[in-house]
Amino acid sequence: MRHFPQRVLVASLATILGTVGGAVAGYLLGRVVSLNQTHSRIAHYADLSINDVGSSVRESRAVLGRMNSLPHDSCSDSEIGYFRKLIFQSRYLKEAGRIRDGKIDCSTTLGRAPAPQARVMPDFTQKDGALVYRNLPMFHVSGHTVIAVQLGDSYVVYSPYGSGSVATPHMHTTVLDVDASTRAMGTLYGELPQIDGSLLTRDGQARLDGSLYATRCSSIGSICLTAYMSVPEALETNRPALIVFALLGALAGGLFGFVVSLVYHRKNSIQHQLLRAIRRDTLKVVYQPIVDLESGRIVEAEALVRWTDDDNQSISPDVFVKIAEEKGFVSEITRLVVRRVLREFANTLRTFPDLRVNVNIAASDLADPAFLPMLQNSLTRAAVRPENIAIEITESYTARQQAAKETILRLRERGHYVYIDDFGTGYSSLAYLHDLSVDAIKIDKAFTRAIGTDAVTVSILPQILSMASKLSLRVIVEGIETPEQANYFAAVDQSICAQGWLFGHPVPAEAFHRLLLENNSEVAFLNREEEEIVVPANAQANFSF
Repeated sequence: MRHFPQRVLVASLATILGTVGGAVAGYLLGRVVSLNQTHSRIAHYADLSINDVGSSVRESRAVLGRMNSLPHDSCSDSEIGYFRKLIFQSRYLKEAGRIRDGKIDCSTTLGRAPAPQARVMPDFTQKDGALVYRNLPMFHVSGHTVIAVQLGDSYVVYSPYGSGSVATPHMHTTVLDVDASTRAMGTLYGELPQIDGSLLTRDGQARLDGSLYATRCSSIGSICLTAYMSVPEALETNRPALIVFALLGALAGGLFGFVVSLVYHRKNSIQHQLLRAIRRDTLKVVYQPIVDLESGRIVEAEALVRWTDDDNQSISPDVFVKIAEEKGFVSEITRLVVRRVLREFANTLRTFPDLRVNVNIAASDLADPAFLPMLQNSLTRAAVRPENIAIEITESYTARQQAAKETILRLRERGHYVYIDDFGTGYSSLAYLHDLSVDAIKIDKAFTRAIGTDAVTVSILPQILSMASKLSLRVIVEGIETPEQANYFAAVDQSICAQGWLFGHPVPAEAFHRLLLENNSEVAFLNREEEEIVVPANAQANFSF
C-alpha cells in the first residue's frame, strides 16, 4: 500500500497546480502517444502472426506431400502410426488423416473413423489445389477455431494463426483467403471488419473509420492477416496512461517524466514485488481435494500457489508465473511450493501413506539440472517418500520441450507419479502419450463444461477415456462443479478421480487436513454400514418368507 499515498499526492498537486487547459493538453498528448504505440503493437503482432502463417503453410504442404507418397495401405495401422509420428515432429500440426469422397476415413486421434458420417465441404480452394476447411465437426473444440487443409486424399489440422503472447487486450484478428476458382474472398479465422476489402488484401497500415489496421500478406498462397482495434478500444486499453497524461499536463516536465516512467515500468514493478514475495516466503499455497469417484475418498491434493501484491490485489497465477518464466526465476516458485508442501504435509503423508500431493512444475524445470537434486534433497530432509509427491506437467510443455521425456523417466525411476495436466487442449496428445511414459492424465475442464450440452467436445471424451484405458493410465477429471458432470464419469466402467468445486474449493493446509479427517470418517462409516447389511449365503435358510 505504500504507493497509494504517492498517487494521492500527485493527484492533489495536479488538481491544485494544473489548469483546465493543461489537463486537456496532457490528455491530447497522451491520446496521440497511446494510439501510436498501440498501432505499433498491432503491426508487430501482424508481423509475427504472418510469419506463423507462412511457416504453417510450408509445414502443412511438406507433410501432405509425404503423406500422399506413402506406400502403406490407406488408413492401415502402419499408415496411421506414421501419420502420428509426422504430427508429433511438427510444430503447427495437430491432426492428420485421410478424406475420401468428402468423408473422413481415418485420423491420428480417432483412428479409423466411424460410419456413417456426414460429408464435409471445403470452404476454399487454394492455388495449388488444396482444399481448406474451417472447424471440421469431428475435431472442433468449443471456443477454439481449427483449420484443416486437404491435398489429394490427405489432410492435416492446425490451430488458428497468431502470436497471442504479444497481443493487446481488445485486439481483433482476421485471416482471409481468396478462393482460386471463384476469386471470392472469405474469412478463415476471426471477425471480418466492415471496410474496403482492398485494405485487407495488401500489406500496409491504416487508420480508417475510427479503427487502427495493420495488414500483412504471406508470400506463400493467397492468405492475408489483418490485426485491428477500434480507437475507443485502444483508448480504453490505455486508460491509466491517459489519466496520468491529463494530470501531469498541469505539472512541471520533471514530475511528468517521473510519473510516466512509473506507468510504463509497471510490469517491472510487479516483477520486483514478486521477487520480494518469493524471497520473503509470503506466497500462499492452497490445496484442492481430488476424490476417487467410486469410493468417495480423498486420494490426492493439488498444491496451488497464490499471491497478493503490495496493493492487496490478488494476481492470477497465469500472470505472475508467466512473468517469473520470462524473467528466469520461476524455479524459485517451484522450490517455494515444494518447501511449503513438505512443511505443511509431511506429518499428514506419514499418517495417510496412500495420499499424494500434486505439484505443478514449469517448462524450464524440466531442463533445469538442479531440479531433480533439489526435489530429492527436500524429500530426504522431510522424511517423505517420492510416491507421495506427484508431478504435474502441462501438456503444452511436453510438446515443446525435448528434455521432457528424459526428465519424466528420471522422476518415475525415483518413485514419483507424473501427470499430464490440462489434457485435451492439443490434438497430438494421444500420439505421444505412450512415449512419455506418464502415469495419468488430467482431462481439461473445457471437456467437463461441455457435458449436458450439444458441444462436440463431449464426443471426444470416450475416445480419450478409451485410449487412457488401453495405455493403463489413471484419469483425473478437472472442473467438476455439478452432480450431472460427476454422474457422467461415475457411469464409466473405468476408475476415475475427480477434482472441482463440487468436491471442494482450494483451501489452506489446516482446512484441508480437517476436510481429509472428515472425509475418512464418513467413508469409514459408510463402509461399516455396508458390511452390517451383508447376509452370508449359508444363512438364508434361517429366514422364513
